[in-house]
Amino acid sequence: MSKVINQPAINEVHINDLRNAYEHRATWFYFLLDEARKRGLEWKDFAREAVFRCGCYHGSNFENKISCKSSLLEFSRLFVNELSKKVFEMEIEACDEDRLYINFHYCPLVSAWQKQGCSEEDMAELCDIAMDGDRGIASRFNDFTFRIDGTIAEGCPMCKIRFNKKK
Repeated sequence: MSKVINQPAINEVHINDLRNAYEHRATWFYFLLDEARKRGLEWKDFAREAVFRCGCYHGSNFENKISCKSSLLEFSRLFVNELSKKVFEMEIEACDEDRLYINFHYCPLVSAWQKQGCSEEDMAELCDIAMDGDRGIASRFNDFTFRIDGTIAEGCPMCKIRFNKKK
């Protein structure tokens, strides 16, 4: 039996449509990497670099929309919006100038990988690669640190991402 539990609590048509879009992208992400693996390609390295690069791109867009790059409060308004809160069933544990702690109670990416029959090991790896996008976003902000304190794909009850202001 799988240790990965990923059941949504929110069931709204518009939110489910958005989740389906995330699932679609996660499915082709998995298929792309699976095809690379079948061909003997070392997909983990190039996938990580590509996803991190994508995160840097989005992080640069965030930079252009924030008047104070050292403000976690300003950053949080771009990183977390009302739709993403519902899609990922986010709980904001802390949000101030020193900390942005977000707990994700559902993940449509994990849902897609479960539907494809991914192994727990592959799900954890795919999730960590997907988080390279968040790492890329965070890398654009020199005043913050970023860490992940567990993920649904690893079998944790929630994904815990943590931004902290550097002292």
